[in-house]
Amino acid sequence: MTHHPGLLRTAPLQGETTSSLICRIASRYGMEARVLRSSWQWRNYPPGHDGGGARADAEVLLNAAGRQLLAALCGVEEDILARALPSWGQEDAKLSAGKNAVPAAAWRTGGAVAGPVAFGCRLCAARRTGTAVRVVRYVPRWERVCVRHRRWLLDADADQLLEYLDVRGVPEVAAAQRRWTGVARRAVRAGAEPERVFALAHAVVARWWEQALHWEREAVWPRRLHQVAGGNAGTELERWRIVGRDAVVFPEVVAVADALLDPAMAELAWRASGGTRPRVRGGDDPFCHQLGERVDRDWLGPQAAVDYGGPLSGWRNAIVRAPRGGGPPGWRDDPWYLKREEQPATMAGQLRVMAAEAQAGGSGTRWRATVSAEHRFHITRLLDDAREELAQLRGAQSGTTAEVARTLLEHLSQSAELVDRAVLHTAAAAVAAGVALEEVAQWSRLPAEELSRVLAAGGSED
Repeated sequence: MTHHPGLLRTAPLQGETTSSLICRIASRYGMEARVLRSSWQWRNYPPGHDGGGARADAEVLLNAAGRQLLAALCGVEEDILARALPSWGQEDAKLSAGKNAVPAAAWRTGGAVAGPVAFGCRLCAARRTGTAVRVVRYVPRWERVCVRHRRWLLDADADQLLEYLDVRGVPEVAAAQRRWTGVARRAVRAGAEPERVFALAHAVVARWWEQALHWEREAVWPRRLHQVAGGNAGTELERWRIVGRDAVVFPEVVAVADALLDPAMAELAWRASGGTRPRVRGGDDPFCHQLGERVDRDWLGPQAAVDYGGPLSGWRNAIVRAPRGGGPPGWRDDPWYLKREEQPATMAGQLRVMAAEAQAGGSGTRWRATVSAEHRFHITRLLDDAREELAQLRGAQSGTTAEVARTLLEHLSQSAELVDRAVLHTAAAAVAAGVALEEVAQWSRLPAEELSRVLAAGGSED
């Protein structure tokens, strides 16, 4: 097959995936992308979703001959393509086979090549190219707002149809993106990598996002979520909580990143921990109170103060540990270190879990698909309340015998009651989902007859 230089020039967009550019070239010539892709010899198959269908974040790596061919087809010099396409110049072991004169290509996923991949704004693409075609670009998570058209550009790796969320009704999202520029500069001046600062702040706020289902005073995020869902999330609330999370919490992520970079906040965290004389923090923790005010939630302090796990605690521990010293430096002394298990689940991952739970049936039903969201949230709330009761016993064994005994027994009894209620709610949900009563009784360490009697009498109700 003889290849001739392209008659129609198709310029790349900054940060565009090579696969996206090939699709736009094919569209420019009025042909299907698969027909144009036949110009290259492919070493593997395109990546797809678990349920079938091509992935929008699929990326293409080309050998030298393949890059020359692409440059000829789009009528653009290779040095321009090298500056615009992040995957340009990256090769793979699969491309080393065969003669160099043969244009060859290999499929990859964009996230494994050059970072997060998102859809581009079609309206902006139309202004640049004259055609409102789909564009896929490498875009960091703090640059997802198309300020001109007020669109939040979604991840391209998920198996869902939406390319963007309309954020015209939530101007604070675009304002947060403008604010992030200054936060990133502050991070650089502080000797921290902006990417790591953002990742930690995002993990902190994503943890709050999951806990916020139990926050009675939380009114900002529900309003934003319904707004980006077109006015009302309706019966698809769980799906919209997955798709809309990053857009909805973005202003708080920027605010938390800014707060954690503030030396005054670090000093407050140090003093709240007791300085050189460590002490257990309580619900009146001034650092958490100040952090709540930074995100316009003056009531958040006590909620964050009793959350002793998670990325925020890791940051605080590193900040507090630094002046005290006492050991060789390591990842525990890095305030921006984020453990793998603390990284929030991606939209694509959550949607895959949701789809798997919805498809399972019969005895293989999944917990989240069978048990209502309200029931699951109630169980989680009971466990959180029990954990909070137990957390208040830290350092409680000092004082008179009567004072210590009273404190321990009151909090232990309250936490035990909460756990007992969680056991009954969980058992009721399992039995209702079709799990054998005998197995549920064995797991809960209750006689089957007694458990049956309690559930039949509605004993799991408050």
